[in-house]
Amino acid sequence: LKPTYSRISRHGLIAFGSSFDSIGIFSKSIEDIALVLEVIAGADEYDSTVSQQTVPRYSQELTSNENKKYKIAYINEIESPALQREIRENISKKIKALKADGHTVEPVEFPLMDYILPTYYVLTTAEASSNLSRYDGVRYGYRSPNTTDLQSLYKKTRSEAFGKEVQRRILLGPFVLSASYYDAYYNKAQKVRRIIRDKTKLLLEEYDFILMPTTPTTAFKLGEHTDNPVEMYLADLFSVQANVVGVPGISVPCGLDDNGLPIGLQIIANDFEESKLFQFSKLLTKWE
Repeated sequence: LKPTYSRISRHGLIAFGSSFDSIGIFSKSIEDIALVLEVIAGADEYDSTVSQQTVPRYSQELTSNENKKYKIAYINEIESPALQREIRENISKKIKALKADGHTVEPVEFPLMDYILPTYYVLTTAEASSNLSRYDGVRYGYRSPNTTDLQSLYKKTRSEAFGKEVQRRILLGPFVLSASYYDAYYNKAQKVRRIIRDKTKLLLEEYDFILMPTTPTTAFKLGEHTDNPVEMYLADLFSVQANVVGVPGISVPCGLDDNGLPIGLQIIANDFEESKLFQFSKLLTKWE
């Protein structure tokens, strides 16, 4: 589960992208996720950005509306040949099962899909470079023992403590925030983020949920795309929309590929509709 932004306090979290960061929950059952969210969500005097909305009794609401028929949209990229064949086939089966169960399931166009990933990476790298600059080896965190002066302390501490991918994102951040590129990248990405949120919210006013794959492929081998980071970033194509928009999203099992690797089906709901998301997820998982 990726809950609504601000649903869970971020106090104690190492900040990456402050306007994106959400505490997620992994579990083998919807019941456990509902119960954990019920316990950890809600107001916190140590986080001024956390929502003050009352926390529903998610675990008790799981069985309500069991017979409700939902109106569901699915992004028609599901039919794209670029999507791994087994993912496409398994999600199509799930859509047919939903229709057979009496739910309304319709394909929708989302022309901003191509802009979601660039928007995410421009904004998160900018925020990451700002947030992680505090890890200089002076105030707290790792401090390199192989230093000779203040400059080498900063350099060696960060080069030794941060992995290559973290370093790459930190280096991209100052680029998009620099005086020459601030308007071209950061400001523009903020405006595009607002448009993506507005368009997604419009869809969620018409439909109860949006369905899409969790990833365009099943798991690739460790280190397989490290030589080409863009290939690795493309794996985030579907999963970052809920982060950019701030709405809740959940990934549930949707069969296996030919190699026995699990396929994920992602469901996105409107702000603070985790309870409805759990009820629908429970319905989907009963067919697994």
